[in-house]
Amino acid sequence: MSDFTLEDMVKSYLTIRAERERLAHDFEAADEALKQDQEVLKQAMLGVCNETNASSIKTGQGTVIRKLNERYFCNDWDPFRTFLVNNDAIDLLERRIHQGNFKQYMADRLEKDGLPPGVNVMREFDVVVRKPTSK
Repeated sequence: MSDFTLEDMVKSYLTIRAERERLAHDFEAADEALKQDQEVLKQAMLGVCNETNASSIKTGQGTVIRKLNERYFCNDWDPFRTFLVNNDAIDLLERRIHQGNFKQYMADRLEKDGLPPGVNVMREFDVVVRKPTSK
């Protein structure tokens, strides 16, 4: 890369990024059409399972299995937070730090308090390349 100027590297970088974006768009369009076809078939197979009240149907090509998916969500966080605290049920939450909120918390308190116990930080430099603005 030493034979390339920074100008050449930026031009190449932007060209590659544009091509990747084009390829990703083409892939996403084709993939979306396939997903829709799959969904039509999936609904038809679910219909057969429902009509026959079957939890699974074996065919020569594979087995269709009807399963129940459950997802829990919260409509009102204040009473749920109170429930968590009162029942010592913090494990009902996923274990990850909200990056934006934590960054703000640290910006407000880092100088005097440092990191809370059990928390580490990883920082690394990255490069962002922007197209030139038209004038």
